[in-house]
Amino acid sequence: MAADSERPLNEVKFLTVAEVASVMRVSKMTVYRLVHSGHLPAIRVGRSFRVPEQAVHTYLRDSFVGVESA
Repeated sequence: MAADSERPLNEVKFLTVAEVASVMRVSKMTVYRLVHSGHLPAIRVGRSFRVPEQAVHTYLRDSFVGVESA
C-alpha cells in the first residue's frame, strides 16, 4: 500500500465494508475477518470501517493463484 501512503488523503478513495464485499464477491463477514486479522488495512470511522480502494486491489492481486497447466 505504498502508493496510498504517498497520495494526499483527499485523493484516496475509501470503500465501505459492503462495497468491498461487492467488489470481492464475498460476504461482509469475510471482509470483517480480513480487516480484524490484519490482512486488509482499514480505518475506523465511528463504529464502521473504511478500506482504501487501492488496498482491496493490492490484496486481490497478491492473493491471485495461477493455475499451472499439467
